Amino acid sequence: MAETGKPLLIKRYASRRLYNTETSDYVTLEDISGFIRDGREVQIVDLKSGDDLTRQYLLQIIAEHESRGENVLPVDVLNDLVRSYMTGGVSVVPEFLQQSFSMLRDGQAKVMENMSTMNPLSSMPGFEAMQAQQQAFMKAMTSGWKGGTTGPGEAEAAPTAKPAEKTEDLDAIKRQLSELQDKLSKLK
Repeated sequence: MAETGKPLLIKRYASRRLYNTETSDYVTLEDISGFIRDGREVQIVDLKSGDDLTRQYLLQIIAEHESRGENVLPVDVLNDLVRSYMTGGVSVVPEFLQQSFSMLRDGQAKVMENMSTMNPLSSMPGFEAMQAQQQAFMKAMTSGWKGGTTGPGEAEAAPTAKPAEKTEDLDAIKRQLSELQDKLSKLK
């Protein structure tokens, strides 16, 4: 993609087809979801009226993922969101969510920074393996969030794993974490 500093402009034609203005081709909601996972901001505009349709398409992407069983939002949170729309006054929910995600991104960046700087535990046997697992865990937990971190010098790749592969990866991480815990127990 050409320029990552400004949002990727997607135009919606009267036929409801979505057109990527950078690559001059049509895209699907799944493609747009991939752009966002890669950290790219998107802007979706109706070609004829010029209306910004970004919010409605982002909500549609979330709804499709939720309907496929990729449940990220707990029912309590969804209820709170609905309530925030139903109250007549100004809701603090949008600001709260924005600040929460900002704090989460900042926190994960600090954790990764602390792991990569000089650490007194770094001389402990198995520390490098533990650090690699922690980085993999953090990447898996935050994959696709803008500001998600990768290791030094790593570029974040677009996630292409199928749900079964993600489960296998998570099982492998759990197994390796258990092995590291066993090793740490033996050191004590």
